[in-house]
Amino acid sequence: MDPHALLDDWLATGTLRSSTQIAYRTDVTNWLSWCAERRVDPYSFGIEHVAAWAEERYLRPAGYLGNRPFDGPAALAALAEEHPEAAKSHDRRVTSLTQYYTAAAERQVIRAAPDLSELRSGVDRDATSPKRLDPMERAAFLAAVGGWGPHNSRNHLRDRLIAYLCLEGLRPGKIVRLDLRYLFPVTLGTGAQVYEVRSPDDHEAVGPQYTLGPLTSQAVKEYLPKRRKPADGVHLLIIGEGGQGIVSEYPNKIVQQIAATSGVLAQRTPPVTADCLAHTGFYDTPPPQN
Repeated sequence: MDPHALLDDWLATGTLRSSTQIAYRTDVTNWLSWCAERRVDPYSFGIEHVAAWAEERYLRPAGYLGNRPFDGPAALAALAEEHPEAAKSHDRRVTSLTQYYTAAAERQVIRAAPDLSELRSGVDRDATSPKRLDPMERAAFLAAVGGWGPHNSRNHLRDRLIAYLCLEGLRPGKIVRLDLRYLFPVTLGTGAQVYEVRSPDDHEAVGPQYTLGPLTSQAVKEYLPKRRKPADGVHLLIIGEGGQGIVSEYPNKIVQQIAATSGVLAQRTPPVTADCLAHTGFYDTPPPQN
């Protein structure tokens, strides 16, 4: 299917607001134009091509990068800190491509939408306080998490666990510090197995601090056998590259990328963020935040 025809079909048959359609069409058309100039196949490309497009068409010409190369998390963090409005626009363009390629996958034009989460700055698109999801939005996010699989990311089990931990009320800074040594399986009276996160002392893990719910506990069980081998002396639950922990910005990036696969949530204002999920919880009246 011709990439431009796909764009027309997707926008014509969707339920996006007119302003969102205009933004998506502008972003995707610019991307396809760049691909044509660079002789990049828009159905077979790497994340480095999307980074080059963002740099060449937007970030470098506007002077947002200075003399800094656009080559990784440090550059994205600097963009978010020094030019937050430009970072918001950059993340919106990542969402545009994610939605476009999600539509391509749904039409079986490609096998799966690419995982572009590493290209996100993670900055919120709205400066207001986090706003809880309503019940329909929460259902849409849970559906997006349930559909997040190996076709989205090789770390899909870790990503899903992070999303559920956010809904448990944990903020990103706490998620990245969770210690596997203080995570204990317990069996409820119903026979269901869940996990307690206990408070460490100088000698042993004592007393339940809080109990993870069934969905999160199941996500822990599925994740642990696939957990990356940690570096020596690292006991964190969530392990990233090199056997080290993940940075505190990552939960927000992955939450935004998962939400970007949902037509209901992709352009929500305020956006779906890790803090937004922590405010929402799994229930209409969420339990106290951990």
